[in-house]
Amino acid sequence: MGKSSKDKRDAYYRLAKEQGWRARSAFKLLQLDEEFNLFEDVSRVVDLCAAPGSWSQVLSRVLIQGQRIGRAAWEDKRYKELLQLRQTGDESMQDSDALAPARTVSPRNDVKIVAIDLQPMSPLEGIICLKADITHPSTIPLLLKALDPDYDPASTSIETAHAVDLVISDGAPDVTGLHDLDIYVQSQLLWAALNLALCVLKPGGRFVAKIFRSKDVDLLYAQLKVVFETVAVAKPRSSRASSVEAFVVCTNFRPPKGFKASLEKPLGAGRSIRTSQKLPYSQTGPSRTIREDGITELDLGSDSDAEDSEIRWIAPFLACGDLSAFDADASHKLPEGHVSLDPIQPPTAPPYRKALEERKKMGGAYGKTKLSSIE
Repeated sequence: MGKSSKDKRDAYYRLAKEQGWRARSAFKLLQLDEEFNLFEDVSRVVDLCAAPGSWSQVLSRVLIQGQRIGRAAWEDKRYKELLQLRQTGDESMQDSDALAPARTVSPRNDVKIVAIDLQPMSPLEGIICLKADITHPSTIPLLLKALDPDYDPASTSIETAHAVDLVISDGAPDVTGLHDLDIYVQSQLLWAALNLALCVLKPGGRFVAKIFRSKDVDLLYAQLKVVFETVAVAKPRSSRASSVEAFVVCTNFRPPKGFKASLEKPLGAGRSIRTSQKLPYSQTGPSRTIREDGITELDLGSDSDAEDSEIRWIAPFLACGDLSAFDADASHKLPEGHVSLDPIQPPTAPPYRKALEERKKMGGAYGKTKLSSIE
C-alpha cells in the first residue's frame, strides 16, 4: 500500500487503513463472498500467494473470530435500526415483514487456515504461515503436515480427512506494462495455483483465483470446466474497471474418472482423459490410410463436423459488491484536515528493496543519480 496522491484519493485504500486491513484487496474477497457465499460450511482453507496477508485477515476474522463484515455487517446494522423503530411504536413498522430474525454468528470449531508465499509474512491470529514455492512438489507434504500434524508424508494418496474445502489465490506478477508478457506470466501463476488446488481439494471443494482477461481466456474457462461443475468470472466493485484483472470462482470440484493430480506432472500432462463427448476433428486428430500403391491418404475431416459440435464455452461474467458503493476508479476529494494514515503492515521483504538500496548508493534517493546531475 503506497502513499501516492492517487492512493490517498482512493476510497478503498483509505477504508482499508481505517478498518485495519493490510491491503485494499481485502474488499475484493469480501465482495466475492457476498455474491458466491464462499465461506459456507468451510473449515479448512489454503491461501496461496498470501503476502502481505489481507485475504488471510478476512479468513481469520470471519472463520476464526466469527465476525460479520461487509454486507453481513450492514444487514446487522439495518436489523438493529428496524428493531429500534418497531420498539418506538412507529406505525409504518407494525405490519412490516422487512424485519428478519438476526443471525447468530460464533467462531467455528476446528478451523485450519494455511497461508503460503515465497515472501515472508507477518503473523496473523490462527493463520499458519509457510514460506514455500507453490510449484515445487515438496510444498504439498508441508501443507498437509501443517493442516494435520499426524499426516504421514510417505503416504502416496490424500485422504478426504486431509483434504481442504477452499483454495484461494490473489497472486499476480509484478507487471511490466507489456500486456502480452504480463498475461502470460499470470497464466503460469494461475496454472501453478490450480494444480496445487487439484492436489489438495476434496470433492465438492471450491477454487478462487485472480486472472488477467485476454484474447483467449475462454480456453482457460473450458479447462476449469473439466474439473469443476460451475465456473464463473467475477469483477468486484473494489477492483478497478481500468484493470484487466478478474476472479474465477469454481465450485463443486469433481475430477474426471482416472484423473490424478500431481505437481510433478501438472494437470496430468502427457495423459488423455476419456470422455463421452463428441470432439471436433481438430481435437480427435487426422486419420491416415495407406493405399495399395504405398501412398498415404490423410483425412482432416470436414468443416461441417466442427460446426455441429460445441467447441467453445464462455463462462458467465458477474459484477460483485454493492454497485452503488465507492467507485474504485474515481478520485474522491479529500476532506478538510485529512491526515494520511500509515499502512497497517508495511512490506516485510519487498522485491524492490534492493533496487532502492542501489539507487541510494548512487545518490538517487530522491529519484536522481550522480550521473544525471552532471550538466
